[in-house]
Amino acid sequence: MSTAELSPLLEKFRAHLEDEKGASPHTVRNYLIDLVDFERYLVERMKLTLLAATHAAIRGYMGTLAVDHAPSSRGRRLASIKSFYKYLVRQKLLPGSPAKLVKSPKLPRNLPKVLPVDEVFAILDMPSQKTVLGLRDRAILEMLYGGGLRISELCGLNLLDVDRSGRIVRVMGKGSKERLVPVNAQAIRALDAYLARRGELLAVPRPEQDADAVFLNYRGGRLTPRSIARHLDTYVVQCALQRKVSPHAMRHSFATHLLGGGADIRSIQELLGHASLSTTQRYTHVSWEQLQAVYDAAHPRA
Repeated sequence: MSTAELSPLLEKFRAHLEDEKGASPHTVRNYLIDLVDFERYLVERMKLTLLAATHAAIRGYMGTLAVDHAPSSRGRRLASIKSFYKYLVRQKLLPGSPAKLVKSPKLPRNLPKVLPVDEVFAILDMPSQKTVLGLRDRAILEMLYGGGLRISELCGLNLLDVDRSGRIVRVMGKGSKERLVPVNAQAIRALDAYLARRGELLAVPRPEQDADAVFLNYRGGRLTPRSIARHLDTYVVQCALQRKVSPHAMRHSFATHLLGGGADIRSIQELLGHASLSTTQRYTHVSWEQLQAVYDAAHPRA
């Protein structure tokens, strides 16, 4: 069963996510992929409907995922199932959630991947300054690092969202929450250079063109997160960095470098658009070298 052919209950849940929760298309799609797979398991293996699912059936499904799914992937699937059954309870379609007492898998406490400042600068300097696509990529990288934007937020930017004189962009974050994000002068200069030639990408009329989007592909359509990640991979290879760098690593680096420069964590939480301070604390950590230097300078026996 594809997400295009949903059962009635999942169709109602989709409408709830879109209309009441204001979830992004990406979030809705991930929920439905997880739930379609779970429903298939119930029907084919357990001969149960979604409404007839039991605690044991959900645990059995989670057990089947343990073989070839990481704890984070299993945790995400269980979160989708729990959200779905909470919705059914609120709609009075069930007296209680069969998923409520199913325990999430323990997740490893991995620190986010952060780049040293010199590696970030090397990546930022890599795109060509002579072509419109190179100028675009330079502006993208400067905005990711200069504003700490999520990749989805950056792709969703429209021309009217950018106040270049005030160095502020308006972004739509998770849960359709809008926030204003300051960006540095370097990012605005890179953006100005790109926007001066952006019209070249719209010169040949095509059906998929998006005249409102800030960042366009070579055919004039809105750039996608996957395309940006692919371009970033190219620049990382050209820099000869021996590591995988995702667009989100630029956001991690933004937060961690601000913290290292003296910014308080509450301000960083606002800049990142985190609802919980605990999330920000995970995204921002001090490097081992900084900790070692502090220890050496402060401990009486160091």
